[in-house]
Order: sequence, then structure tokens, then C-alpha cells
Amino acid sequence: MVSRALEEKGFVNGFSTRLGGVSNFPKNSLNLAGYDEDSAENIEENRKRFLQLFDGDFRLASCWQIHSADVRIIKTFEDAKDGNHKFDALVSNVSNVLLGVKTADCVPLLLGDIKTKAFAAVHAGWRGTVDSIVKNAIEKMRENYGTNSKDLICAIGPAASGKNYEIGQDVIDAFKQNFPESKSLFQKTREGHALIDLHLANKEQLISVSVLPENIFTAPLCTMERTDLFFSYRKEKKLYGKMGRLISVIGLKEN
Repeated sequence: MVSRALEEKGFVNGFSTRLGGVSNFPKNSLNLAGYDEDSAENIEENRKRFLQLFDGDFRLASCWQIHSADVRIIKTFEDAKDGNHKFDALVSNVSNVLLGVKTADCVPLLLGDIKTKAFAAVHAGWRGTVDSIVKNAIEKMRENYGTNSKDLICAIGPAASGKNYEIGQDVIDAFKQNFPESKSLFQKTREGHALIDLHLANKEQLISVSVLPENIFTAPLCTMERTDLFFSYRKEKKLYGKMGRLISVIGLKEN
């Protein structure tokens, strides 16, 4: 899957599905990151297949995601080699690097600055969303590349939707502390529980830092509903005890 809005502005990008791989999640699944539940050989082959979809000699830059709000800057092509740094967002302006974040229900966000050509990939679960990780990524883009929020194109990828993602009282309380208008994000299900719309929460954060609403594009797909297309932690971990990981990427092709 591709964001046409980003592509039209020169940003190579993609949101992977579970189709077309060699992993047994079940047969022929494109698991791109679940090393604890798959072989390194399978993941290497799956990544090779995924990267072949992009026209150019790209290096994938990823990180060891820990549900933080921390952002890594990829300053050189060589920086992209090491994915063992503990961050949950990546920013760069280096050509032929694909910034990638791994998800399986959490929200992936891809950001492209049409003026400076800086770009970012963000992994926003409920913890990262509460701690404003997408705002942190935009601030890093401003500090390092002079990004103006009004120049950003933002694609919010497939994730667990507000129709299916139930949370408990601890998460509700955390959002109430950090989101002044948090009531719009919840739909009560039972005592101490509610459904939460993380797509909307991240969109509201983008708008709060002056990203133009018309430049924000949200995929109308739920990973929990569409396990034929996507991996879902909440659905598949309970059923099978394991699940694969999707990757969402953005980069610039060298001129």
C-alpha cells in the first residue's frame, strides 16, 4: 500500500501487508520483523522481497522499538545499518535510506516535508501517542532540518481502529491527563473500559502543531478486522501465541 500524496511529492513510501512472504503465519506470510517468533532466514528473505518493490538501491533503517517517545536521527547512509538503538521514531533527509517502523495494531505514521525534503517514520502505540511521539518527531525535523509543520504531508497507516481497540482505566486516565479533549477519543464499553481511536488521537496531535488538516491522510483499514491483509497482535497473539510484524517505510530516491 502506498500514500499517493507522499509519492506525488517525491517520497518513496509503503505500508506492507502480510501477503507474499515465506513465513508460516500461516503459509506465505510476509513477516518483516518478528525475530523472536520466526527465523532470521525467513525475515531476511521477506525483507528482500519487500525492498524489491521499490525502484532504487535502498537501505532499510529501523530501530529497536520499546514504546517510547524517543526519536533517532539518521544522519548518514552508514547510520542506517544499525537497528539496535532503542527508539520509536526515525527522521532523516538522506537519499536512498528507507526509514521503517514495525507494527501489528499500533499506528504507523509517515511524514514528508515538501520544502526541505526531510522525512520521518513514527511508531505510535497508546504509550507513544500519550507521550506525543509524533510531535517529538516533528520537533526533531524542525531542529535539524528547519521543517515548518505547514509543509508536511502526513500518512497515517493501517492500525487497530476505534471500533475494536479496547483499553482499561489506566490508559483512559493517561489520555485524560495529556489530551484536553480526550472524551472525543473514547467510546465506553463497560465499567473501567472504553474503545479508543488512536488514528484520531494522532491526527489531533498533528493538527495541534499546525499540520494542515488537508495534508493528513488516514488509511480506512483496521488491522484487527483485516487479518487477511495485516498482522494483529490483539487478534493473533491470543489465537496462535505468535504473530508477524508489518513495516511502514518512507525515503527519498537519489537524483
